[in-house]
Amino acid sequence: MIDKKVVENLVNEWLTDRDYFLVSVEVSTDNRIVVEIDHADGVWIDDCVELSKYIEERLDREVEDYELEVGSAGLGQPFKVPQQYHNFVGKEVEVMDAQGHKVHGLLQDVNGEEFTVTVKEKVKTEGKKRPQMQDVPHTYNMNQVKYTKYLISFK
Repeated sequence: MIDKKVVENLVNEWLTDRDYFLVSVEVSTDNRIVVEIDHADGVWIDDCVELSKYIEERLDREVEDYELEVGSAGLGQPFKVPQQYHNFVGKEVEVMDAQGHKVHGLLQDVNGEEFTVTVKEKVKTEGKKRPQMQDVPHTYNMNQVKYTKYLISFK
């Protein structure tokens, strides 16, 4: 089986001096390699092809055959690395917390492993008969949510 670390090292070599970042590398027992990269402005197919060729030139199919797929992390897919959170600050996201509760809101801030999402909620205000809609901040730890993903809007 092809070593995942070898593939990660090859990807990281290719990423040097580029604005792309590695999201994930998966290597199955039957040597199916899936590499996901991302970029703040999106991923270009030409760069996926270039990375694929880079990896293919450095892995020997004569020693061990493999299937290689290189692509982007994909919009609407759960975030896998902190850099994805940074790329979507100011955008609408969906978060499912560890208890299974979903919230939709604006990703306001990312600080280390924590991120804050502002959610519109009805809040009882003193002196008002009815609850008022307000922006309420919710702070989460990246490692303690089931997922966070960008909400695609066609408005």
